[in-house]
Amino acid sequence: MNNFSEPDEKAGGFFLRLLAAAVFVFAGCILLTSRLYILQVKHHERYHTLAEDNRISLLPVVPQRGNIVDRNGAVLARNFVAYTLEISSNIVNVEKTIGELARFIAIEPRDRRRFQKFRAENRRLGSAPIRTRLSDEEVARFIGQRYRFPGVEVQARLFRDYPNGSLASHLIGYISRINDKEVEQIEESGDASNYRGSEHIGKLGMEAAYEVDLHGTTGKEYVEVNADGRAVRRLKNEPATPGNDIELSIDIELQKVAETAFGERRGAMVAIDPTSGEVLALVSMPTFDPNLFVDGISTPDWRALNESIDKPLLNRAIYSAYPPGSTFKPFMAMAGLTFGKRKWEQKISDPGFFWFGGHQFMDDKKGGHGAVDMYKSLVVSCNTYYYMLAADLQIERISSFMPQFGFGALSGIDLPGEAKGVLPSPEWKRKRFKTREQQKWYAGETISIGIGQGYNAYTPLQMAQAMATLANDGKRMRPHVLKAVVDNQGQRLEFPPELVTEVDVKPEYIKLVRQAVEDVTRFGTGARAFAGAPYRAGGKTGTAQVYSLKGGKYDKSNERMRDHSWFIAYAPAEAPKIALAVLVENGGFGAVSAAPIARQVIDFYLLEKRADKPALEDADAEDEGQEGAGHSGHSHDAEAGE
Repeated sequence: MNNFSEPDEKAGGFFLRLLAAAVFVFAGCILLTSRLYILQVKHHERYHTLAEDNRISLLPVVPQRGNIVDRNGAVLARNFVAYTLEISSNIVNVEKTIGELARFIAIEPRDRRRFQKFRAENRRLGSAPIRTRLSDEEVARFIGQRYRFPGVEVQARLFRDYPNGSLASHLIGYISRINDKEVEQIEESGDASNYRGSEHIGKLGMEAAYEVDLHGTTGKEYVEVNADGRAVRRLKNEPATPGNDIELSIDIELQKVAETAFGERRGAMVAIDPTSGEVLALVSMPTFDPNLFVDGISTPDWRALNESIDKPLLNRAIYSAYPPGSTFKPFMAMAGLTFGKRKWEQKISDPGFFWFGGHQFMDDKKGGHGAVDMYKSLVVSCNTYYYMLAADLQIERISSFMPQFGFGALSGIDLPGEAKGVLPSPEWKRKRFKTREQQKWYAGETISIGIGQGYNAYTPLQMAQAMATLANDGKRMRPHVLKAVVDNQGQRLEFPPELVTEVDVKPEYIKLVRQAVEDVTRFGTGARAFAGAPYRAGGKTGTAQVYSLKGGKYDKSNERMRDHSWFIAYAPAEAPKIALAVLVENGGFGAVSAAPIARQVIDFYLLEKRADKPALEDADAEDEGQEGAGHSGHSHDAEAGE
């Protein structure tokens, strides 16, 4: 029998284990206490914020985009609210979800194609629309089945609307969904926070040029959310600041008259107030409907626009450059007077051609115009006169004189995508071509330059600007489309006219040339188009050769090979209020195709006289006062002699 009064030999080991356990528990308490201190005291603010972030969601409040109006307040671009059905990018089986949704909401194959395209191009966005502009009935049907579609939401979105459809589309431009490349550009610019929640951005025209003004400032909304991430209540709201409205200098009614005057023909027109540089109308035909792009253009619509032989997406007014033909002659005349190579009353003999370097450059009139002074050379548009003048001036003087009128340089218009055109010179040719033989300037090439052919290539905007400079007594104003910016408080900021330069031409020379071009519309090549006009206008017709015949026969049956038709003008002659350039692609004689369009535009602007049908002269007009492009001679790619 054991004696209970004697100590157990194993008791020492037990007490050691007990002590170790106590130390472990104590250490654990210390660690737990210190951790609690760190979490609840030292880093309280941090973890409180994280907890709040789990409970509170910060949502962007997308600002309302500013409206675009014309100079008279007519709305050109506006917004409206509509519902969209959007699928989160977190959904794994998207096709299954769409199939289930199609049982309640009409989803067409084109909606699926657009959805897939949008997801492929915008992988960074949290959701993509499968249907836009839902009806109230469709919204109600989805809400009733919403519990079955986690990750699918109905959102109220602002949509852009262009109430005039295709009218002035190249000028106004359009907005469309932001793509990945634009997201990167926004992030690089440091403006990512302001575009949080925004899905659209200006892509073309004034929508792109004044994106910063039109977009506005994004607001913030703090909402409490439940475990499913659904909003429970709004806690705080920082409203968005709407974008500014922009007022354009164009008159949309004048624009409508101009586009109607073109009919189905391709071409462009730019009308400018010569005293201020305000663009009154800017036409590029054919045009397109910008509303097609707002939701994301469909593949068939994009293919139709992008693959059309008529290139409706091309802004011919500011991007396409054409040989100016005889519309170049008034500026050649001023160059001749300025450099002392011609006097106003000095006459040359025109036999109907000009021989140079063993090549014959033909006049537009068989047998020639006889004795021709500078006045007559402009009124009847005598090619031979300007062949001779170009030979006397030489290319260096021509290329140094013309830039002051804006030829071969960006005008600085506030529209993206402007082209410089080509003001040819020996230096330009050295940069343009690769081989030494190609880089060499031949004296014979200067001859074609004199009548606006050869390497000459200018945009309709540049031609309008040059004519506006002549009409404004040599003062060249910067062309601009923005007239004013109006903020959401109604504060209006107008932009004053900007004088670019005053040309280095004596006032008396400008006056003489204006006298001649004003008689072009009374007695010369533009007389038929302006017959009966109750005002006097200055004008110059032009017919620009498109295809180098190299001695071949001019074939009118091939429409794409016909000459381009030009007309530049200003009115009224005594105090010009409008200057313009009209270009009709493959339109033939300037007096037949382009001049009647100019007449309709000027009639409306000065007299409010509207014509609701295309402008087209009688074909018999070709027999009177025509000015050709020298079809029997050589264009710039002929082997001109030295």
